[in-house]
Amino acid sequence: MSTANHYLQNVFIPSFWQTKITVQPQESTSEFTPVPKHIDLAATFVVKEYRKIRNDHTFSYGNKFYLIESPLRDSIAKQKIEIRSNHEAGFTAHFAGRELTVSEVREPTKHSMVDMEIQKKLDVLELAEQLGNVSEAAKICGGSRDTIYRHRKLVREGGITALKKQVNPDHCHQNRTDEHIANTVVEFSLDNPHLGQVQVANHLRKQYKIELSASGVRNVWLRENMQTIGLRLQKKASLSALL
Repeated sequence: MSTANHYLQNVFIPSFWQTKITVQPQESTSEFTPVPKHIDLAATFVVKEYRKIRNDHTFSYGNKFYLIESPLRDSIAKQKIEIRSNHEAGFTAHFAGRELTVSEVREPTKHSMVDMEIQKKLDVLELAEQLGNVSEAAKICGGSRDTIYRHRKLVREGGITALKKQVNPDHCHQNRTDEHIANTVVEFSLDNPHLGQVQVANHLRKQYKIELSASGVRNVWLRENMQTIGLRLQKKASLSALL
């Protein structure tokens, strides 16, 4: 490479390029013309993407949701909104050549959703107190008297925080697949990780006389976090490492 560069700089360019190829201009003034003032280069050299507008006039971009705040005469739901972005700024949203004002929509956190759930129960209890009639409060709120009485007892014994929904991870639903069948599904699936849920259900029926639907097989997979071939192979490898 150094030899080639030496030849270009010392032989080819001064002896051939400059003497035979280079042409001197007749005029030294530049022929470039300035960009007209009405042309906005920042708006021209942009990356354009398109997103579908939802029924509530929101759209997603960059793993976030945005709401169209600009006043509109007619609904533009189901239409395509144009997103223009460049390396200097964020992005702008356009529809039919018009720039729209948008704002980020922040979804409520899990904590705030829990607070809303508790507040809803407190509102029902307060309504029952105001009416002095539990049956009427239950009818207005679309609940049951037993629920109101139960919530009253929870508040009386444990305070407002007792109204928080309690989740028992060890609770076994009455329609849940029997444990020995689920263990067979897991064992067979780990031995044959490439088979899909329909194939596993068919093999269980033929080899083990187990009548379990394909959706039942998938429900077992979901509980055990092995619903994909990759997850089944990973689980099999982790179990083998423990042996």
